[in-house]
Amino acid sequence: MEDFFSDNKKKGAPLADRLRPRTLDEFVGQEHIVGKGRLLRRAILTDTLQSSIFWGPPGCGKTTLASIIANTTDSEFVKLNAVTSGVKELREVLDEAERNLKLYGKATYLLLDECHRWSKTQSDALLPALENGTVKFIGSTTENPMISMTGAIVSRCRLFQFYPLSREDIIKQVRFALSDEERGLGAYHAVIDDDALQHIATIANGDARTALNAIELAVRTTEPENGVIRITKEIAAESIQKKVMKCDDQQLYDMLSAFCKSLRGGDSDAALAWFSRLVYAGLDPRIICRRIIAHSSEDVGLANPTALQQAVAAAQALELIGMPEARLAITQAIIFVCESPKSNSVVMAVDRAFADAENTIDEPVPIYLRDTSFRGAAKLGHGVGYKYPHDYPNHEVEQEYMPPSVKGHVYYEPGELGVEASIKKKHDAKKKQ
Repeated sequence: MEDFFSDNKKKGAPLADRLRPRTLDEFVGQEHIVGKGRLLRRAILTDTLQSSIFWGPPGCGKTTLASIIANTTDSEFVKLNAVTSGVKELREVLDEAERNLKLYGKATYLLLDECHRWSKTQSDALLPALENGTVKFIGSTTENPMISMTGAIVSRCRLFQFYPLSREDIIKQVRFALSDEERGLGAYHAVIDDDALQHIATIANGDARTALNAIELAVRTTEPENGVIRITKEIAAESIQKKVMKCDDQQLYDMLSAFCKSLRGGDSDAALAWFSRLVYAGLDPRIICRRIIAHSSEDVGLANPTALQQAVAAAQALELIGMPEARLAITQAIIFVCESPKSNSVVMAVDRAFADAENTIDEPVPIYLRDTSFRGAAKLGHGVGYKYPHDYPNHEVEQEYMPPSVKGHVYYEPGELGVEASIKKKHDAKKKQ
């Protein structure tokens, strides 16, 4: 089997692959887990790392750290990819690992890239080997393993979360790439303007691979002047193009949660920041419109009933004119909901009503409230005793409307802000009568 982690010195290898750190001292970022004295660093240096899952966004060093482990350990090291490998390939690896352990006392590390893509059947095939120590498993994934992976596997592994690299980390790697003559771009004698370097570090969005690919493209496609290749901000912008936002399902849900909480909290700027990021990441804007509609009743409600009209109008605008034009109507609705007085009386009322519907007994509808629209209703007595409110002063009359089993229960309690203040005043006056 080909060793995935052997040095790739072919001329056409991508810069990010050629510059892959070979030791922990060369590794950049993730100080919280591989910094001096940290657990993962100690485990790697002492070759005592147990089954682990590396979880984080692309380009933050998961596979690189696995390659460093491969270079550091005295154990066998095998790599599989969950997309292309099945149970058959796994069993071959496990059989070989068992032989090495029995005959030579040599452990085997199994690195599984994209480990969240494995099915339950594939995961179950690995479990016995994890339990008896035949292999030490290292899973690499961009998705939250506690959601996307089999719980039995996760429970037997130590979880290490990786974060996007900082701008300083990206800048450090780009500078190293430009100076290194053995594996990098040092032979090109390239220099980069500070604003160009900052632009790449920003647009790379924590992904070293993106930054290195961009600087390699910029250097190799720029003509030298007086023997020097100068990378300006314009050249850098052409090379890295548009920022790529890494969003798995969990990240999208987290951002959508932050958006909803910003609406509820009345922070227009924060809500717009999350709205723009969600759309940029590719979320269907109809989902955002649905959330605005929901929150216009859930968090604004009768304190400003116009919020619901604004929210529905934004959703209709999206259907009629589409994006990007509908961004304006959606933004208007977001700001309107955020800046409106808040009340959760609507959601509290409906929750109480539904709780009673579920938990109280069902009794017949009082006869004076029953349907009178069908032939023969009068013979059954339906509607007898009903008081028609419009026949009374102020179009109101004292009458019991509640189901008998919940008589006296109060669901709607008006708030004190906005339009709802006048409703509360009316309710309070009724109570005093």
